[in-house]
Amino acid sequence: MFISLVCTHHNVGRVAVTDGMDSGSVSKLINEGHEVVEEHYSKEELVAGALSSFDAVVVRSATKITSEVISNSGGLSFIGRAGVGVDNIDIEAAKELGIVVCNTPGSSTNSVVELTIGHLLASCRHIPRGDRGLREGLWEKKKLEGSELSGKRLGLVGFGRIAQGVAAIAATLGMECHAYDPYLPTNFAKRFDCTMHGDVDALFRLCTHISIHCNLTDETYHLVNQERISMMPTTSPNGINCGNHIINCARGGIVDEEAVLAALESGGLTSSALDVFEIEPAIGNPLLQHPNFHGTPHIGAATLEAQARIGDEMVALLLEHLDGMSSDA
Repeated sequence: MFISLVCTHHNVGRVAVTDGMDSGSVSKLINEGHEVVEEHYSKEELVAGALSSFDAVVVRSATKITSEVISNSGGLSFIGRAGVGVDNIDIEAAKELGIVVCNTPGSSTNSVVELTIGHLLASCRHIPRGDRGLREGLWEKKKLEGSELSGKRLGLVGFGRIAQGVAAIAATLGMECHAYDPYLPTNFAKRFDCTMHGDVDALFRLCTHISIHCNLTDETYHLVNQERISMMPTTSPNGINCGNHIINCARGGIVDEEAVLAALESGGLTSSALDVFEIEPAIGNPLLQHPNFHGTPHIGAATLEAQARIGDEMVALLLEHLDGMSSDA
């Protein structure tokens, strides 16, 4: 069986996929007559013009599209971020050259919501620590008394789609939800049975559990620092000494990892779980040696369902752009 790669109604576009994409989505692009090159390029290769022969590039979080890369990108006219955050793309540099930048903000929402809840449960019930102990031949039943999420205050830093989804599930588990988001009106969270605060410090002073759901910006860099960790209570409104817990499935760099490690070592923080790190891959990160820390390797969107949705949405954006190019020609 032969599949023709010649498309009759538009010019063939060349698309670079640098960090992987759902195989079904790649096939859709090929079946529409476009050329797809799946290859990861080093920083040096990108700066040297590796993308200059492409019309479009699709990246995830691993590829950094800096102003230097963009200035040497030749005829590139589309940068697609297969996922939510676009902090790895220099938007201003792209705009100056008329390059379209698109992302897929809603496609991975449910996956990140579920991972966040998973990390919350794992932290409070010592699931990773219990598993590690069993593998080492230890039966630490008496040491691993945890606490329930029910009756605890959850503070959400940022209240976009993912935080709203986390709040909905956390509320069904009996948590009292609070949020801070300077870009939303204070009454916005009422429909989610969540209390919005005008000051991020108020969130840390009130909540035993904190989950991060904001973008990495100059404003949010190391937002979770030693001072704010020390504000967190360790006793819940229902009188349980549940400790304090910090989860980050948003962006590395928002949490000051050195401050988290120091707080874990001093007992000022009971547990922390990160899916994202300031330097990735986080191999050798000293946090990994602490028994009350557990992490995952940036897998928030790594589900079959999310990748299929991300791929489908990106293909639709790409086809619209590439068809527009051919109609302009």
